[in-house]
Amino acid sequence: MKRPDCRTILIFAPGNHIKQLRMTIKVTSVMVSDQDKALAFYTNILGFVKKTEIPMGEHRWLTVVSKEEQDGVELLLEPMGFAPAKVYQQALYEAGIPLAMFNVKDIRQEYDRLLGLGVQFSIEPTKMGPVTLAVLDDTCGNRIQLVQV
Repeated sequence: MKRPDCRTILIFAPGNHIKQLRMTIKVTSVMVSDQDKALAFYTNILGFVKKTEIPMGEHRWLTVVSKEEQDGVELLLEPMGFAPAKVYQQALYEAGIPLAMFNVKDIRQEYDRLLGLGVQFSIEPTKMGPVTLAVLDDTCGNRIQLVQV
């Protein structure tokens, strides 16, 4: 039997048959201080599109996706309702550590576009080996890293 890699789940079925299922990422999240403000930033500024909006009490299950991959990974704009999460988010922000990373085709062009829209950067495009990165403020308590590989 071939040894599974870290992305494979083995299910042992009756009769000693083995079925392999690959894991995928369906939803990941960023914690946000204000869902409406986050939705405006992630759609109007970054260019994502709203995928899902389901009322859940005082908040919503609110996701955005890339225009280019609308059936791809959803980004949940998760309301900041858990006190330890607020501490974690603030500690990351103050340390300059990005909460998420997004890939771009031309980082200089995207940097210039976002600067023109008033986006604040803590790191301008910087080459680090084969990767060029920049870090922006999402206006909702997070630093987001842009990467061109």
